[in-house]
Amino acid sequence: MSGTENAPAGPGSSLGGGSLAGLRQRRLELAERVASLTWDLGGLTYEMAIRDHYRLDVLARRAAELQQADGELGEIERLLASAEAAIDGQCSSCGAVHSRGAAYCWHCGAALIAEARPAVLQSIQASSNGNHVPADTAQVGENSERAHAVPTAADVSGSA
Repeated sequence: MSGTENAPAGPGSSLGGGSLAGLRQRRLELAERVASLTWDLGGLTYEMAIRDHYRLDVLARRAAELQQADGELGEIERLLASAEAAIDGQCSSCGAVHSRGAAYCWHCGAALIAEARPAVLQSIQASSNGNHVPADTAQVGENSERAHAVPTAADVSGSA
């Protein structure tokens, strides 16, 4: 039984550098390791059964090693599947997955990308909060607030 030639990889172990090729290589290595550990655990159980002498501590230790390798394999397969499907993340509102570059959630419509605010709008908001606004970004004139107001029907029709 050859369950000791490969050292178990822990959660902090390298995942092949993080590249897709490295992850695919690590998946192959782990798939072989899981198959070998499964084979060894089955053989060990069979040997104990024919001798009618079970050592549960040995079986539990080998099963834990198999479970850890299988869990790491599952995580790498999940990473590869999401990379190949171009899944980038989850919506913070509803939890639905979204692809790279999506601006809005397909499920609930929530914005996925934080909207950038122009510097002029940020300076106006800062001045309304009592913060100092640099002179080059402050608007001058008595109707400066009017420049950001939504035009009314009277403004559009030309009557004043």
